[in-house]
Amino acid sequence: MNLKERLHSHLIQIVRDRNPYLASQGHFYAQQYIREQLAQWGSVEIDDFAVRGRIHHNLILDLRPSEKASKKRLPPIVIGAHYDTVPGSPGADDNATGVAVLLELARELASGPLKYPVQLVAFDMEEYGCLGSKHYAAKYKQQQKSIRLMISLEMLGYCNHNPNSQSYSAGLKYFYPNSGNFIALIGTLRTVPDLINLSGKIRKSGQPCEWLPVPNRGLIVPDTRRSDHVPFWDNGYPAIMVTDTANMRNPHYHRESDRIETLDLDFLAGVCQGLVKGIRHL
Repeated sequence: MNLKERLHSHLIQIVRDRNPYLASQGHFYAQQYIREQLAQWGSVEIDDFAVRGRIHHNLILDLRPSEKASKKRLPPIVIGAHYDTVPGSPGADDNATGVAVLLELARELASGPLKYPVQLVAFDMEEYGCLGSKHYAAKYKQQQKSIRLMISLEMLGYCNHNPNSQSYSAGLKYFYPNSGNFIALIGTLRTVPDLINLSGKIRKSGQPCEWLPVPNRGLIVPDTRRSDHVPFWDNGYPAIMVTDTANMRNPHYHRESDRIETLDLDFLAGVCQGLVKGIRHL
């Protein structure tokens, strides 16, 4: 199978109502599928956290760097995607696409020597206030550990080439394209070198890419604070969100109609390829 076919086969398994409360069966199925897929490349750690007396799980795969890099004890690159959905949505773009790319990054990055340790994390409870990633980032902070970069994969598969298919937060439309056919990278000012590097690699792989640096943890543009990168920003870590811009482009956002048929799998595969190249060259 090629990359596009593998992404499609992940989506077939993950896309279903998987709200942790109202579709717990679908939620459990997706969780087990992710765990099995990640387990092909190493042992999967279950990171438990409690919400209102109920235990939820982040799933973690650690990939070790090359022997030379191991000796330097470098901080990890953390790559995350959430697997829960809002009630009543099968969540194809939000966020089965992010999870599918996470699983393929595991395959690609496990296959060759890495400069940095890489941690791939499937987060739970993003739709309830990024609770999985909040728990995770707080744990890092408490243990006073460094992170080279956190990358949040958040909705990566919706593309629209028509003019005026892309909307923006106030003021940004003057600087960015009006067609929704690019992938966006959003980071804080300290991640600008990484934004430039990653966007360059994504464009080189043939995928249009735009990037936006935001000051002050994105507080002046609240739309930039809508995924699992935010707890890392708030704990002082460098983090980037990779996104197709959600409801600023995708009319199926948080709806029952967020299905595989609405996605552009060539676009999704292009994003995945670009990320593999970019992450290897950080």
